[in-house]
Amino acid sequence: MSLIDIILLAIALGIDCLVVSFSQGLIFNVQRVKYSLLLALIMGVFQGCMPIIGYVGTDYLYNLIVPFSKWIVFAIFLVLGLKFILESFQPKKDEFQCIDIKCLLGLGVATSIDALVSGASIRLTATSLLVSGIIIGIASFVMSLVGFWSGKLFKDIPSKYLEIAGGVILIILAIKSLF
Repeated sequence: MSLIDIILLAIALGIDCLVVSFSQGLIFNVQRVKYSLLLALIMGVFQGCMPIIGYVGTDYLYNLIVPFSKWIVFAIFLVLGLKFILESFQPKKDEFQCIDIKCLLGLGVATSIDALVSGASIRLTATSLLVSGIIIGIASFVMSLVGFWSGKLFKDIPSKYLEIAGGVILIILAIKSLF
């Protein structure tokens, strides 16, 4: 993957962080600076580290799957993209205020499952894991902060459009991986 591809992947993966942080920004009324930074830090760390697990897990199967790698990368990005788009049309659960560290860690894990899967794509395309992890982590951190602080400003914009945009980016990366 090129640097542009990694940045696009980071943006697509960061959409979940942005949406979750946006919803938290809508309802948080106390210690906003502290919790926005803590939420963004947890999101960034999980999003940046989960690809490592996917990358290492892929190493164990590398010799078996390398002949099919471009099709596997295609399938991963396509499925993730379609998942983002389909989930954008699902009814959203009631918002809840997540203050304690246990809840924040749960959000970090939940939003980074897609990043775990993307680690396989990073490995199969012989892309730098360190560069990818740093870019994904920083993008998720920044997008979490932006989402949190824009929550009060843009409470009427449906998150559906952000999720669809993330899905489209992943589908474009899927198609590009075939060439």
